[in-house]
Amino acid sequence: MAWMLLLVAGLLEIVWALALKHTDGFTRLWPSLLAGSTALLSFVLLSLALRSLPVGTAYAVWVGIGAVGVALAGIVAFGESATPQRLVFIALVGIGIIGLKTSGG
Repeated sequence: MAWMLLLVAGLLEIVWALALKHTDGFTRLWPSLLAGSTALLSFVLLSLALRSLPVGTAYAVWVGIGAVGVALAGIVAFGESATPQRLVFIALVGIGIIGLKTSGG
């Protein structure tokens, strides 16, 4: 259950980071509310997952899910560069996430 909470928290991190891009410095109401509410929910779910997961593992996985998700969303939705090198390094972060999960955290 803790890993499911952590997964959802990581996915919400992607949402709030992308919403943050659209807040224009928190001058736009709806993107600001979306960013704030999903960030809060992401933190709450992370804190619940931390009840039974080691903090180092959980935090690294949470940040990794967000980093990979936002990087891929930037490529797909915002036309950011998708060089082979960049894709390799995004994949390495993903491999690290999987490694942390499977190493008994």
